[in-house]
Amino acid sequence: MGISTEIAGNLTSMLEQGTARVGVVGLGYVGLPLALAFARKGLRATGFDVDPVKVDTLSRGESYIHHIPASEIQHELEKDHFKANSDFSELHEMDAILICVPTPLDDHREPDLSFIRNTAAEIREHLRPGQLVVLESTTYPGTTEEELLPLLEQSGLRCPVSEYSTDGSTVRAVVDDQSDFLLAFSPEREDPGNKNFRTPQLPKVIGGVNGASALAARALYQNVFERTIIVSSSRVAEMTKLLENIYRCVNIALVNELKLLCLRMGIDIWEVIETAKTKPFGFTAFYPGPGLGGHCIPIDPFYLSWKAREYEMPTRFIELAGEINSAMPEHVVATLANALNERGQCVRDSKVLVMGIAYKRDVDDPRESPALRIIELLQQRGAHVDYHDPFFPQMPKMRRYDFTMTSVEPTAENLAVYDAVLIATDHSSSDYEAVVRNARLVVDTRNATRCVTEGRERIVLC
Repeated sequence: MGISTEIAGNLTSMLEQGTARVGVVGLGYVGLPLALAFARKGLRATGFDVDPVKVDTLSRGESYIHHIPASEIQHELEKDHFKANSDFSELHEMDAILICVPTPLDDHREPDLSFIRNTAAEIREHLRPGQLVVLESTTYPGTTEEELLPLLEQSGLRCPVSEYSTDGSTVRAVVDDQSDFLLAFSPEREDPGNKNFRTPQLPKVIGGVNGASALAARALYQNVFERTIIVSSSRVAEMTKLLENIYRCVNIALVNELKLLCLRMGIDIWEVIETAKTKPFGFTAFYPGPGLGGHCIPIDPFYLSWKAREYEMPTRFIELAGEINSAMPEHVVATLANALNERGQCVRDSKVLVMGIAYKRDVDDPRESPALRIIELLQQRGAHVDYHDPFFPQMPKMRRYDFTMTSVEPTAENLAVYDAVLIATDHSSSDYEAVVRNARLVVDTRNATRCVTEGRERIVLC
């Protein structure tokens, strides 16, 4: 048995015996659920994060993510299956290290891999022979081999890239490549707020830089996930994640463009979509909105189009979808301005309440939320803007936005004060009948008021 296959075999044995230690770097919406999933299976999981507030909160048995109850964290802390840590020197003690850090865009809409590079530098300082490192952060094809691997190999340890074949469940003809450590890519597939699918139910895609890495990663993840799927390289796994999200981005862009056309034609796009859904084949419903949010869908198209330029391949279709979705907040603000103008009022000095700053319904996740861009645009036009969101009593500080605002309760008295109420996120806890009844003007970007029958003359669907 060679070195690479021996590492994979040793990790498999430790996992079977329950002695393996798993480190998860980045305790956000992906990393924390993943760490807890390993802890629930009886493995010792340590979450690492540079944010001391997150580490302290978790160490007290409290949660900062709405759909993760504090009781679950407390349970795993008491069993000593989970702990949070900001001391990265303990990475040396981990048998597997999973990287779940952000991969945003910079100001020029180009990939910002600084979080991955910084994490790689921390791991490199504490990397030891026999460890498995897996990148989960969404990124362009080639990142694992071209960016992460060289940084880790600066430790003096090696993990050669080699081809392997797979039938999806195992690796055929594993070549011993004399690796000192193993490296793979396995994209996260979290969907915050989706109650139909928890982390273990999502099929786990795995692509190694070599066959032994793929086998070791499968041995790790099959402890948590109901199904694992091995692909033939880390590049295939990276592209799979991009395809999943670009598919959604392109289709959302399509319905957003059709929405603009339908508005001019006097056709209800929402009725069109609901009718098209009755076709039992060949159609999947996507819905228009004020723009795209979340960490993946607004960002992934630009990651791939940036990488495609290296191959002198224009991705016009993908770039157009990104442009359409990115322009939707401007359309929303223009619609609001027109609606106010028809009532003899300007945007400047108007009072606007934005309902919902999360990027989608019933989640406490504001990342890349179009509502934030809408607030910025309204303020630039001179409007006085407040917001309401049950998940955010205080407006969180983001990388791009830092609004000092407090959530306003949508009482009848408060609603009556505003010149317009703009529904940016359709949280199910909101009483939209009361909103329409008490507001002077409602601009609805989510069709949240579809069931409201009285006062529809005050509603502008956007």
